[in-house]
Amino acid sequence: MSTSDAQDTPGAPDTPGAPGGRAAASRRPWVVGVSGASGTPYAAAVLRGLLDAGESVDLVVSRAARLTLLDETGIAFRDAHWREDLAAWLARGADGDPAAFPAPDLSDVRHWAAGDLAAGPSSGSYPARGMLIVPASTATAAGVALGLSKDLLQRVAGVTLKERRPLVVAVRETPLAGNTLRHLVALDDLGAVVLPVSPAFYAGATHIQDLVDFVAGRALDAVGVEHGLYRRWRGELGGGSRPPDA
Repeated sequence: MSTSDAQDTPGAPDTPGAPGGRAAASRRPWVVGVSGASGTPYAAAVLRGLLDAGESVDLVVSRAARLTLLDETGIAFRDAHWREDLAAWLARGADGDPAAFPAPDLSDVRHWAAGDLAAGPSSGSYPARGMLIVPASTATAAGVALGLSKDLLQRVAGVTLKERRPLVVAVRETPLAGNTLRHLVALDDLGAVVLPVSPAFYAGATHIQDLVDFVAGRALDAVGVEHGLYRRWRGELGGGSRPPDA
């Protein structure tokens, strides 16, 4: 039996939203993988953006990512209490404000344990739209580039590539060693979008959250999900110094 908490809500097979029901049959989620690289606010911003856009989400948080999350936010991500822990994570701002964002609606989020290699998204027959790895450590990028499956995150990334679905790898590291650069080129050759975590300032950032949201917005741009996370370039110099609604 899968260790996922995706099936924690009982329901008859024809109940909308039940694991085997009609709603489940048409559900096509984005898989969000969170690796152990620093940058858990980026993952939170991507998750909020997907949920705000009305997208279904399947979540995989690696074991290393849980240590990073605890270090960066003080939140312990636990399989048995993932909804509670995820809600606290998504409510937290990049500046550490624990109530920077309203409580998220997690009704269409499924969580799969990192060690569950029999999870739904581990198979190409699972109807996922694609995957975003945010943030992606260099070890994760290497594992995906080499076709490894040491955990569910890497396995799903490999499935995403072989099924020719969109894969965004938001690598967060600096400086980059030669072997990492070669792995990133390999990922590009395989069809992934290599998206370095590089905040920009032309959008008029005045807060750390603005910089985080810019990166999250670019990740969502890469998979065609609409959002309002940052001000887009309009070809006018000085646009970043004007008020957001100008």
